[in-house]
Amino acid sequence: MAKGRLFNIQRYSTHDGPGIRTTVFFKGCNLRCAWCHNPESLSARPSLEYNRELCIGCGRCAQVCPNGVHRPGRPAAYREMCAGCGLCARECFAGALTLAGTDMDEVRAMEEILTDLPYFRESGGGVTFSGGECMLQIDFLEAVCRLCREAGIHTAIDTAGCVPWERFERVLPYAPMFLYDVKAIDPQVHRRLTGADNGLILDNLTRLLAAGARIWVRVPCVPGGNDGELEAVADWLAGKPVERVELLAYHRLGGGKRALLGLTEGQDFTVPDDAAMRAFQALFARRGVNARVG
Repeated sequence: MAKGRLFNIQRYSTHDGPGIRTTVFFKGCNLRCAWCHNPESLSARPSLEYNRELCIGCGRCAQVCPNGVHRPGRPAAYREMCAGCGLCARECFAGALTLAGTDMDEVRAMEEILTDLPYFRESGGGVTFSGGECMLQIDFLEAVCRLCREAGIHTAIDTAGCVPWERFERVLPYAPMFLYDVKAIDPQVHRRLTGADNGLILDNLTRLLAAGARIWVRVPCVPGGNDGELEAVADWLAGKPVERVELLAYHRLGGGKRALLGLTEGQDFTVPDDAAMRAFQALFARRGVNARVG
């Protein structure tokens, strides 16, 4: 059996593909987007989260931790020593400590997914695999996609596309749909904002379209970040056979998560208001791309 590491299973989602969906979030990402709103997904290892506002100072975490991560009066003082065993989180009845990252095989994952089967059938929904970057755990992803196909469950893969094409070839027989992020066209801008070049990303998207995959392109709209790239994104998409283009407004929800993880504050950007998003939508329309605000 293949093993995977997840950090959340979100049910009744209506924004990650058609119908009512269960979104399965995978741990680990090979991009470092400046506006990341799921920082708990970045590391492939389990991530310790500490909410000091919930802590009652009982000291139980320091007593049970085998690696000295916690000290009396100083929970999560040495996170770098955390092995991800989860003992402290299980002992923390105040809920101040949690561990983001759960390991399971494809059979266990399917048990979670199948509980929502009636909603999928009623709404034309299914399951969406997201992250992090779910394509990094290709053995597990392929195994679960295959089981979903056998169970008649529609599958979609939410990806940034920064992986070898061979990984797409492994899931294409089971996953007919991809939610595909396009953040920038200029490779230098993309590298500055995400830490990686975008040549592979755009090549993979081109190959998916040629293979006849059902594609929803998702474009984050980040004033002060990639807003100068949106015109180029629209021009690149114009005339391509994508089913839908969604414009996603930047938000600051990732900031609170970074604090729980003990990470330094990320770069702050302007949250676009409704007028700004309509302007971005009009920009795409002028270039022949019918984009919707997601």
